[in-house]
Amino acid sequence: MEKKQLFESRGQGQIFRFWEGLNEKERANLISQADEIDLDELDDLVSTLVKASGDKESVNFSALKPAPYLPIPEDLDTNEDWQEAKKLGEDALRKGKVAAFTVAGGQGTRLGYDGPKGTFPVTPVKKKTLFQVFAEKIQAARLRYECELPWFIMTSDVNHEATVAFFEANDFFGLAPDSITFFRQGRMPAVDYDGKIILESKSSIAMSPDGHGGALRALERSGSFKAMEDAGIEVLSYFQVDNPLVQAIDPYFIGFHLKSGSTMSSKMLPKAYEKEKLGHFCVLDGVTQIVEYSDMPDDLCALRDPDGKLSFRAGSIAIHVISLDFARSLVAAGSSVSLPFHRADKKVPFVNEEGNTQKPDTANGVKFEMFVFDAIPFSKNPLVIETTRLNDFSPVKNAEGIDSPESCRADQLKLFREWFDAAGINIPQGFDGSIEVSPLYALDKESFVSAWKKNSVSIDFSSDVYIG
Repeated sequence: MEKKQLFESRGQGQIFRFWEGLNEKERANLISQADEIDLDELDDLVSTLVKASGDKESVNFSALKPAPYLPIPEDLDTNEDWQEAKKLGEDALRKGKVAAFTVAGGQGTRLGYDGPKGTFPVTPVKKKTLFQVFAEKIQAARLRYECELPWFIMTSDVNHEATVAFFEANDFFGLAPDSITFFRQGRMPAVDYDGKIILESKSSIAMSPDGHGGALRALERSGSFKAMEDAGIEVLSYFQVDNPLVQAIDPYFIGFHLKSGSTMSSKMLPKAYEKEKLGHFCVLDGVTQIVEYSDMPDDLCALRDPDGKLSFRAGSIAIHVISLDFARSLVAAGSSVSLPFHRADKKVPFVNEEGNTQKPDTANGVKFEMFVFDAIPFSKNPLVIETTRLNDFSPVKNAEGIDSPESCRADQLKLFREWFDAAGINIPQGFDGSIEVSPLYALDKESFVSAWKKNSVSIDFSSDVYIG
């Protein structure tokens, strides 16, 4: 067999060692997985990230500086720069130059939930899922700006079919089915410390997602970039599936991206405390980049300005606006720049010589992944803009504690209470019920106040309150 001969010639023939005992379906699965592997790319990764000593280029922390960022003004309504940016962003939306892009390849495992994370119920009253929240935000933006605003959703091999089926079962939450594009994230094989591809079972390779940075490769491979170009899309509003508070479509953010001539812009939050698990926006030798929280020395995490604020306080929350031309340039054939892969040592299940799958107690292999923020150093005029937690960030990652459904629910309730207060709605003292506002009614405090002035209703605070 040609495929088997190819892998044998490249020193990876071990993945076919049980071939003779496989049935037709098992053989087809193994061949399909092998077809996903770029052996030239794998050889390079093994050489540079597995076998080479000192495979990671260390950061010169002595030369590291905090990245500058655009702070939020005290009064958005009177700030000329922000209002100009808003108009630019709204104009781009009305002209159909923007697409929404959600990275949704994860499962709800850490939440104790069996299913794609996007199908996890998250709102306080109606228990809307993450996908429904985003769908309503996108629909609201389409109506407000009278635009197409296509939505691209990156799934994974694990959750693709369940995700698509979920949208179908819910009638795509009122969105036109052809306005949503689902595509799978790419995968990479895990290798042992000798660089050999690990076989997870007799008929399957140990494959894993190639990281959120692989989203750009997946957009290219799926034909999504071409579809965007044909539709006149110029910028992508990028966000991850676990964050229901995200402003999925933020005209201020889009406008500043266009106004600054940036090819990749990012939102930041001032870190709440020194060791908060957010990457740091930094500048090294004039180049903006993100240094992961796990790599940052304790003394730099603790460093403070004379006013007492953390010096390296700009934390990354995985919200970006990316120019389409720039994104495509990172994955184009023959491009001089591309996102690097990173090494992750993991416990990888493997099949022993008897054909039985074993689960190791310690790391036995290497997985390869890319990070989307690694595109920032290649971008032109990278912009970092401040946002607030209640307006943009309350992820659902853990079953309990920080970044859990409970903490996210509390943040949503706090946000909606702020909107009520801004609109002059008096919440009775002692009311302990939940409040929820549909994105179809209002996307932010400004639009809530405006909508309430036009169409206020009597609210019964004897039970949970939902405005939609």
